[in-house]
Amino acid sequence: MKAKSIEFFSPQDNSQPAKKSVAKAPKLTGYISAAGKLVFPHKTVEQLGLDPQATRFKIGTQEGKRKLKSLYLIPGSASESDAFELVEGAKSYSIPLGVILQKKGVDYANTKYNFTIQPFDYEGDVTGYELEFEQPGPKAEYTGKPRGRKPKASSDE
Repeated sequence: MKAKSIEFFSPQDNSQPAKKSVAKAPKLTGYISAAGKLVFPHKTVEQLGLDPQATRFKIGTQEGKRKLKSLYLIPGSASESDAFELVEGAKSYSIPLGVILQKKGVDYANTKYNFTIQPFDYEGDVTGYELEFEQPGPKAEYTGKPRGRKPKASSDE
């Protein structure tokens, strides 16, 4: 038999490759309250690694857009006059923005807006946060059984 080029196997080739568990980043969320405040739950603030007492944010939106689809929060310092501070509540932190949201056409009083938070690099060395609003749809009609007492049939015979 002639010597052919033979590919040899090792015991490691016969084992299953180890599955790497990829740590999925948790979805960071918040909402706009009926009073016009951006509300961040305590859990979200902890996952972002923010110090609520020391952190101030400059808040803006994309220039040239009429409809507000997202807000941008850029960390600032306490000395800046145009920076907003986090106000602590019972189970969350909030930033009051009622007048600004009304001017931008967000009807927060009648509709609940939720948002997801995505970190991004701002000017290279600063980590900013994009709050992308989820568009609320119309409320679904009730399709279940009617509840309560049945209406009396009128006997007009």
